[in-house]
Amino acid sequence: MPTPDELRAAVDRYVTTINGRDAEAMAALFTPDAIQADPASQPPNVGREAITAFFTNGIAASQGWTFEATDVHTCASSVAFHFQITVDLGEGSMVVNGLEVFESNDDGLFTSAHAYWDDADVTFA
Repeated sequence: MPTPDELRAAVDRYVTTINGRDAEAMAALFTPDAIQADPASQPPNVGREAITAFFTNGIAASQGWTFEATDVHTCASSVAFHFQITVDLGEGSMVVNGLEVFESNDDGLFTSAHAYWDDADVTFA
């Protein structure tokens, strides 16, 4: 089982990789059969290919973004944190505030990820 420090380091890698905007690098943080839903109310992306497509679509729909994680909490193989992503849409920006919950395996890869947010957590500028 990953230690709390290893889970916090995995979140740091996730933040750095997300901000690097490389869809394949983002998906490589997940196990080949991982489940990812963003937001959790949507049908999940299952497997690295689907997760890569999810991130590829997000990159294509934006000019850039800044992803931040705060208030990291660990418990066994789970890690949860608050996030804020500010997305440059070209003609303004969108800010999403939410919570992400990840499960990790012993190798430090994510087996699942669920983002919790809804329309009330989104603002535009």
